[in-house]
Amino acid sequence: MKQTNVRQFFQQFPSDEACLEHLFNARFGQGHVCPKCDREAKWYRLASEQAFSCQWCGHHIHPMVGSIFEKSRTPLQLWFYAIFLFTTTRNGVAAKELQRQLGVTYKTAWRMAGLIRTHMAAVDGDEPLGGVVEVDEIFVGGHTPGGQGGKGKAIVMGMAEKGGDVITEVVPDRKAKTLMGEIRENIEPASEVHTDEHKGYSGLSRSPDFKHMQVNHSESEYVGPDGETTNTIEGFFSQLRRTIAGTHISVSDKHLWKYAKECEYRFNRRMEPELMLSELLSRFPELDA
Repeated sequence: MKQTNVRQFFQQFPSDEACLEHLFNARFGQGHVCPKCDREAKWYRLASEQAFSCQWCGHHIHPMVGSIFEKSRTPLQLWFYAIFLFTTTRNGVAAKELQRQLGVTYKTAWRMAGLIRTHMAAVDGDEPLGGVVEVDEIFVGGHTPGGQGGKGKAIVMGMAEKGGDVITEVVPDRKAKTLMGEIRENIEPASEVHTDEHKGYSGLSRSPDFKHMQVNHSESEYVGPDGETTNTIEGFFSQLRRTIAGTHISVSDKHLWKYAKECEYRFNRRMEPELMLSELLSRFPELDA
């Protein structure tokens, strides 16, 4: 399959009405059991509001309630198109670009972009990684080599399963307690964990739960004698840096996790990028949280 192009997008979603119908079918669908009368029902579109009515008792279902579209005055088709733009770019979409393309205010575009990134993070989820997992961390915000980050500089920790997914977490520091806590939460026991020589990972070598293999970057080693490497996660971090520096220029510490999760979502679907649009418009796991 090829990714949906602009023409195909507007053929599938030619109006707000088509988008609302899609949202209803994705979340509920005909035959959905009415929560009020507890009967399988045929649902009729209401002309007076963005809702559907149960054939038996008249109970209303509002497909947008509970989703990122709730209480938004922006047309639903523009929301769908914004999500389309997010799935057809490699380095993300700036709020300024959304403002230009959608014809909305910058404030509205910025809010939409943030909610779409949050939705991408929810759809992606964070299933524990296993097998061979590379772990590393980067500073975002101008880290000086040899320093410890400092004020105004955030730290993103990344874990990449060989041939599989990536998980990112924004962490407060590079201390062993912090890094080991994230590893235990996101990597299955008995996994082989590859890291660089940073002392924060020293506890891995003493842990009976993991096999620790270390690559020594200080000695210009990028692939060790037994295949140990952090090249995959470093490649992911390069893409994250390009996204932030090239598209957004800079991001705040408060919202950094959203940008990291956006890159994570896109990376984890690198083999099937054509499925991203339909997935984001059909799955709403945050509503079940």
